[in-house]
Amino acid sequence: MSGAREIQNYTMNFGPQHPAAHGVLRLVLELDGETVVRADPHIGLLHRATEKLAESKPFNQSIGYMDRLDYVSMMCNEHAYVMAIEKLLGIQPPERALWIRTMFDEITRILNHLMWIGSNALDLGAMTMILYAFREREELMDVYEAVSGARMHATYYRPGGVYRDLPERMPKYRESPWRSAAELKRMNAWREGSLLDFLDHFCEDFPKRIDEYETLLTDNRIWKQRTVGIGVVPPEQALAWGMTGPMLRGSGIAWDLRKKQPYAKYAEVDFDVPVGVNGDCYDRYLVRVEEMRQSTRIIKQCVDWLRKNPGPVMVKNYKVAPPTREEMKDDMEALIHHFKLFTEGYVVPEGEVYAAVEAPKGEFGCYLVSDGANKPFRLHLRAPGFAHLSAIDSIVRGHMLPDVVAVIGTLDIVFGEIDR
Repeated sequence: MSGAREIQNYTMNFGPQHPAAHGVLRLVLELDGETVVRADPHIGLLHRATEKLAESKPFNQSIGYMDRLDYVSMMCNEHAYVMAIEKLLGIQPPERALWIRTMFDEITRILNHLMWIGSNALDLGAMTMILYAFREREELMDVYEAVSGARMHATYYRPGGVYRDLPERMPKYRESPWRSAAELKRMNAWREGSLLDFLDHFCEDFPKRIDEYETLLTDNRIWKQRTVGIGVVPPEQALAWGMTGPMLRGSGIAWDLRKKQPYAKYAEVDFDVPVGVNGDCYDRYLVRVEEMRQSTRIIKQCVDWLRKNPGPVMVKNYKVAPPTREEMKDDMEALIHHFKLFTEGYVVPEGEVYAAVEAPKGEFGCYLVSDGANKPFRLHLRAPGFAHLSAIDSIVRGHMLPDVVAVIGTLDIVFGEIDR
């Protein structure tokens, strides 16, 4: 038979089962051979109605939901929500609580970037990286656990401060048949003192670990071939799409809420904001690596301040914060406050407010409307990943199929916050 067959593009589902598609992203790609002509991101496979659920329960009961939005930037999400409530209530947490929050925001940033560098390298075929990154992540998970009892979903920030002060003792590894005495001694070496001592040791050691990551990746020929010039986002486009965080800074725009609209104690700590030049996957990688170094600097400064300045970590206002256990068992008034707080919660004055933090992925904001009841009238969350995912079509057009994996990795998307 003669006559040429018509060549046509074909459409393919990328995900949701693809390991680089982060579980629940369904991307419909129109391909011309192996070149992407169009990308259509579908969300809706994880919808958990966080904003709607928050409107049906007292304010404090939704703090735990914030942890589960971007589930690798737990305390940063809590921070935005708690700050919004504090603005409406007109309360100011004690100094020490603000320093603790600043420190834990940066611990969270390192946790997020470690997860990112490990999984992104794995997506692109570098398998060792995730083992290195999770080694350090484990140490910081212990810090989360020491203050809140949970490794990830801490619910540690509360309106008016933080749940409790930093512990004087770090939990230690126990003896077991699989550990020799010498190994146990080595594993517990950092844990002989308080949580602040542990963080001191961590901050001394961590820059050397970052050097190891850079040895593995920064000048690696294959890594550069997969990331240099891939997923270029010009600065104008980054602004037009509403990008924030490393996605925006990788394109050369030095926008960081910690500097531009300081909250907690960011105005009092010294750090630099890393900025990229080319706006490609490689520059965004370098920005995130440098952010880990800067976070270590901030944590050190917080540890120094917290050592020298003991004090309360919660406002002394029983309408918002519960009395201590001793007071509650001793004093009838305190018992009533305790009972009312844990059954009804507190009433927040009418009004609307927006509070935002520089989360590891970008600007995480919380828009809260109160009608004077004990639960939000409306809650809307501004997730950085949502804006980044919306831009994927214009970023991957003209790239090859494997480059889509690199771009999804560099967007650093987590679906809990995108598909709220």
